[in-house]
Amino acid sequence: MGEKIKDPGLGNASAPFAERMMNPNGSFNIIHLNKTRRFSEAYNFLVSISWGYFFFLTFLMGLLINAFFALVYLVIGIEEITASTGNLLNDFLNAFFFSAQTFTTLGYGAMAPNGVLSGIISSFEAFLGLVIFAFVTGLLYGRFSKPKAAIRFSEHIVLRDFKHTKAIMFRIVNNRKSVMIYPKVAVTLSLTKQNNLGHFVNEFYNLPLERKSINYLPTTWTIVHEIDKDSPLFEFSKEELKEQTGELLIMISYYDESFNQEIHQMHSYTLNELHLDYKFTRAYYYNEKGKMVLDHRLFDCVEKLKS
Repeated sequence: MGEKIKDPGLGNASAPFAERMMNPNGSFNIIHLNKTRRFSEAYNFLVSISWGYFFFLTFLMGLLINAFFALVYLVIGIEEITASTGNLLNDFLNAFFFSAQTFTTLGYGAMAPNGVLSGIISSFEAFLGLVIFAFVTGLLYGRFSKPKAAIRFSEHIVLRDFKHTKAIMFRIVNNRKSVMIYPKVAVTLSLTKQNNLGHFVNEFYNLPLERKSINYLPTTWTIVHEIDKDSPLFEFSKEELKEQTGELLIMISYYDESFNQEIHQMHSYTLNELHLDYKFTRAYYYNEKGKMVLDHRLFDCVEKLKS
């Protein structure tokens, strides 16, 4: 039986209905309640959300700001920037278009402030537009320059016979053409068990691996945990393993030449995701010119082992 380790930071308490601790994308499966929101966290939020969500929020912010200033121009009088059409909707649209031109400091010349009040408001809006565009530009730079790993984990995790026993395997590949220098992996097993008091608790183990690191990763790397007598999973049969409430928490670290620093990526698999008696299809081969070819479409493919 493998040696237990102290709680790595996830907590020992569990429940019979507990979901996985970590999502497949590496984020922790935690709901935060009653958390105080701080404006200082806005930058981290805006550089971490998806690109689609980021552009949606940017567009929405611009829309709301211009709509607000359009209403201001209507309140002070549309005549301050252009002649009234006599229709509220058309006047609002004219005010909105003038606001957009002022906010972006574009200005086509068709409309312009005709009074002191409209001049003050439009000057303030132009200044606000410069500040916001500078802020968005900084966010764009932050999003592009933020170090981010591009490791792809196999969709499947397999359990198969290996040497004189059995082994759990998954594999990774670099989704970029840059070189992953000295990649290393650490796998922590979390097993949920019921103690003598009837409480469900998490037990943690560091899983020994066939190889914890390699020099570089130009193709794929199959990571293997051999279930021998020193493994915490040794007491279970293949079928029993799938029935356990357990999770493999994985962290990959490597030096990325694109960012010139070490970066990390996390992932998890649950034991009930195990594919019994399967093997991974080899995803690379040599073409007729002797060049190695890595076919990413084969990366997630598995084959049933012959009996």
